[in-house]
Formats: sequence, C-alpha cells, structure tokens
Amino acid sequence: MPVYRSLVESSATRVEEPAPPPARLASTRKQRPSFELLCELVFRPLAHLVVLALLPLRVAPPAVVAASAATGIGAAVELGRGQLVAAAVLLQVKTVLDNADGQLARASGRVTVFGRYLDSESDLLVDAALFSALGYATGQPLLAGIAFVVLALVLSADFDLELFYRRERGEPREARPAATGAAAALARVYDIVYAPQDRLIERFVAWRLHGRGAEERLAYHDRATLMVLANFGLSTQLAALGLCLALGHPTVYLWVVLACGASLVPLELRRARRARDAYHPVNGK
Repeated sequence: MPVYRSLVESSATRVEEPAPPPARLASTRKQRPSFELLCELVFRPLAHLVVLALLPLRVAPPAVVAASAATGIGAAVELGRGQLVAAAVLLQVKTVLDNADGQLARASGRVTVFGRYLDSESDLLVDAALFSALGYATGQPLLAGIAFVVLALVLSADFDLELFYRRERGEPREARPAATGAAAALARVYDIVYAPQDRLIERFVAWRLHGRGAEERLAYHDRATLMVLANFGLSTQLAALGLCLALGHPTVYLWVVLACGASLVPLELRRARRARDAYHPVNGK
C-alpha cells in the first residue's frame, strides 16, 4: 500500500467465495482522488502478477501482509549489516507484496477489518526497524529518529487530508472501523500509535477552518494537495530509500524525508490562501 493506512471500503469479517476468476488490475485498484505515480505505474502492475499467482491457491491476504513485513524486516537486517544493495532489493520486493495484499483482498472479496489493521501496523513496525537500521548504519541515530517522526507525520497527513477531502464532499469514510476478536486487539494498538497524530492534524485543520463557509472549506480541501502528498507515499519512499542505498548514500534519504516534511508548510500556506480567495462576503460583510 502507498501509505501506512487505507480508508475503509468494507467492514466484513471475512467472505468465502468460490474460486474467483482472474481479476483485472483495474478492479483491484483502490478508488482515490489522488494518484501515486510510481505505485500505480510500477508497483501495482507487479503486485497484480503476484495476485494472479495467489488467487487460485486461495492464499489469505493476511499471509501476504506477514510476508511483506518479514521481507521489510529482512531489509532492515541487511541494512544494519552494511549490505546496502541487498537491502535495496528486499525493499522493492516488500513494496510489491505490500501492494499485493490489498489487491488480493479486493480481487478475492476478502477485505477485512483485521487485514486493514494488520497491514497498517505491520508497515509502521517495518519503518521503525528500517529507521533504526539507518541510524545504526549512518552513525546518526538522532537524525534517523527525527526523520522517522517526520515521515510518520507526512504519511498521516496524506491519510487524514484525503479523509477530510472525502467527508467534505459527502463521502462517508471511517478512519477507525469497529472491530471484534483479534481485530479489536489490533484496533487498540492502532489507537495508541495513530490516534495522537490524527487528533493533532484534525485539530489543526479545525482551527484553520474555524468560522469558514462551505465554499471556503471545499477550496481548502483541494485535490492538488492530495496529489502531492500521495507521491510522498510509502511505495515512493521505499523506492527512494532503495535508490539511496544502491548508490551507497543512506544518509541522503534521511534528508529527503526532512524535505518532504518541510514541504507541508508551503502546501498549508497554499491551502489557506485558496480558502481566503474563495471567501465571498454577503452585503459587504
């Protein structure tokens, strides 16, 4: 998946169906108002080949999530050992599998709340391992720690601002779906690791839009911002990290992440200006 999290499309616990026919790539794509170029043009087509291989075998999507996480942890281990090219290759395999799990779930009709939470938290775990390894490999643990926090903020902004964009246009979307059983345990972890940053972003947006009218709110929640943030997504991030590792410059990636974080400032200033420009006072008031 391109970001840590995806908006809920189904809350089914699990759906067993007859052997599904071969799925078309278009039918397994998530419908989003934005477009992560590298993900959609490279990683999703590759992931679709994995889906076509796994569909007849009835492989459960959470098993693909587990394989993706294991590959990501393997990449972190190789990075810590100084095997930069091996880590770079494993990261791209991880990204293909990360996209394949959601595509497999949609193709087989097995989208679940459990899988949704497992996927989100597995991605976060892998990123924590990768940034720990980056801190060790570069000898700059503080810089790596700051970059990890910044990346989490950027990815959360991508997720939350898309959620607000859809809600503002009347699309009902859940950030945290109700869960039972094993999914409920994962939901509690989700509340611990994601809820604080979600509340921070939500309160900031509410403060920026306080007293604004409908037209101003629609102008503020614009598609162009979502397009930029989508291309800071996890698939692109891991591709950039893989490139930096392959070139032998892992520290460069940490600065790339900080640059992504810094870009949130001009994006927000642009959104605020759009909201102001959309303001049309009534009777001069």
